[in-house]
Amino acid sequence: MTGVVVRRVPRPDAAAVAALERLGVATAHEAQGRAGLMHPYMRPVWRGARVAGRAVTALCHPGDNWMIHVAAEVVEPGDVLVVACSSESTDGGFGALLATSLRARGARGVVLDLGCRDAAELAEMRFPVWSRAISAKGTVKASLGSVNVPVVCAGAQVVPGDVVVADDDGVVVVPRAAATRVAAAAEERARKEAATRARLEKGELGLDIYGMRAALAEKGLRYLDGPEA
Repeated sequence: MTGVVVRRVPRPDAAAVAALERLGVATAHEAQGRAGLMHPYMRPVWRGARVAGRAVTALCHPGDNWMIHVAAEVVEPGDVLVVACSSESTDGGFGALLATSLRARGARGVVLDLGCRDAAELAEMRFPVWSRAISAKGTVKASLGSVNVPVVCAGAQVVPGDVVVADDDGVVVVPRAAATRVAAAAEERARKEAATRARLEKGELGLDIYGMRAALAEKGLRYLDGPEA
């Protein structure tokens, strides 16, 4: 679908969004059955960035950032703009000026399956951006895409209204309808990990905590007190 702007999309549960942001990408990914992760080339422009929010989507074309400007009109406070591209592109379609505009509209951050530029300025602004590449190559405003339609961004399906979670580990998408369930599962996983960490800090081994020894023995692992003759 091209040349369409959907103004209103559903909003996920606010408590689930807050929990997923606190718990982070790795825990959310595991909690929803190792699904929804974007390709690992999606990296934060500056270390320590961490956000979660409702997905507002923009579909652009290579070398063209027109739809990002269009999307700025429909972004609401707390949203994360997810920008997909109709084919592979690393052109720098996002920079400090667009970040200024989106921040003024209340956006929490941006996820770009294309390039961005003004990396130093974005870091100084502390505006969270994840991108496919950093490139000074500019873009034009000539081709119609769409805003707030389902897209595939860095290999992950994103439907407007889904929860986008992003941090130093990458970007994961949690479907809106599953957000509350995934957040609860992520909380439980975090509790279990805290208990395991406490045992590891006391010197216990993962081999014993996770019950690995029987499976290793079944595979044929042997312990020797010295080299075999």
